Amino acid sequence: MSTHYPKRRSLRKRIRKLGFRARMRTKSGRKLISRRRRMGRSVNIRSY
Repeated sequence: MSTHYPKRRSLRKRIRKLGFRARMRTKSGRKLISRRRRMGRSVNIRSY
């Protein structure tokens, strides 16, 4: 019997859903990134 990890999510799926390019695709995502930049936070492309 093998052990299953319940929260083993695909990194690729996560990036496509929550990554920088996914954020830039939507109006609200671009707003979110600009808000984080205003806070003085560096906006990474690989943020996982």
